[in-house]
Amino acid sequence: MRVLYNLLIYLLQVPLAFYWLVRALWNRSYRDRLGQRFGLGYPLLDRCIWIHAVSVGEVQAAVPLVRAIQKRFPDHPMLITTVTPTGAARVEANFGDTVNHCYIPFEMPFAVDRFFDSVRPELALIMETEIWPNLYQGCGLREIPLVLVSARISLKSVKRYRKLTPLFRETLSHGIIIAAQSEADAERFRSLGASPVRTWVTGNIKFDIELPTDLAERGAEFRRRVFGDRPVWVAASTHDNEEQQVLTAHRQLLERFPELLLVLVPRHPERFSSVADLVKREGFSQVARTEERSCDASTSVFLGDTMGELPLFYAASDIAFVGGSLVPIGGHNLLEPAALGMPLVSGPHVYNAQEISDMFIGLGACRIVDDPGQLAVAIEELLSDPTEAAARSGRGLAIVKQNRGALARLLELLDPLIGGERPG
Repeated sequence: MRVLYNLLIYLLQVPLAFYWLVRALWNRSYRDRLGQRFGLGYPLLDRCIWIHAVSVGEVQAAVPLVRAIQKRFPDHPMLITTVTPTGAARVEANFGDTVNHCYIPFEMPFAVDRFFDSVRPELALIMETEIWPNLYQGCGLREIPLVLVSARISLKSVKRYRKLTPLFRETLSHGIIIAAQSEADAERFRSLGASPVRTWVTGNIKFDIELPTDLAERGAEFRRRVFGDRPVWVAASTHDNEEQQVLTAHRQLLERFPELLLVLVPRHPERFSSVADLVKREGFSQVARTEERSCDASTSVFLGDTMGELPLFYAASDIAFVGGSLVPIGGHNLLEPAALGMPLVSGPHVYNAQEISDMFIGLGACRIVDDPGQLAVAIEELLSDPTEAAARSGRGLAIVKQNRGALARLLELLDPLIGGERPG
């Protein structure tokens, strides 16, 4: 099975390399350290603690974990790998030169070997669920303890993986420790071949989110200086075909609330200019963050065209719509605005964090909408009823507080691994 898998991997390298090069033509960030994708140009490290976080969301979720590891094991260099350039930018913004960063290699055996020969990790931590047979085998052959942090797996994924049961059973047999988000996730991993004695339920470290202590104060000051005294809602981490729906909803809202300001924050920086063009075509007066000027009475859209400032925009707004959810992307992080005490609205496509979303929906902390009309109604109700807005905010904040503690449970698993031992 592994031979067939590797054959497929090599066959896919040509279209994958072509895809990456085409993206690099339009987005310069994809040219950054391109050789690392193919096993070249890694930093030379020894006994590092390696954390893999695919993109922005996983990097942000890993922040408290990285901070705790740096404090707990100061003698070990830290390496964070990402897949996307936006993830790399978040690593730089969060940690500067206190950690090493490189891109994870494509799943080719020779590239994986070069990666391990260069960085020589003592411990590997994979955020959430990235199952890569060659990468995992590389850890197993080198006796590197590997932990899946806040591991989750959907029923749909289990059914897909079961078609390749021998490969994934062998992949999960390399002494891998599963730190699952829930008992349901743990059982699904066991059904795929994970060791029962190495499968634990630690919870989701995303609930242990760390926000700057002065964020609320900075948000209020930013709002006073840039937005003025007017109601504000934010549409965060939006995607293609989603901004149009948000703008349609905003147009409806302006009929009832003519002073309302929309803070529109696209997910990917390469789309900032195209979203700005869309806002202009739709006839809205806009101010972009990069213009570094305040909104006036005629401004109806503020475009967040910078990286890393979404928490500030949340803190400066009244209501949060979390994007990637009106289109089938799977939704983005509800916990950050919830931790700031914001009432939440989301589209129906929330499968990237289904259990968290179900919790917020079930406890009345987030309303789900299916289209621009419903989105407008949901925002209108919250603007018109401050009591309900405050109640929803309180329920969301309570969910975050009640589910903290996963980081402490995870660190208990990690402590013995630095010396080369494994629990269970």
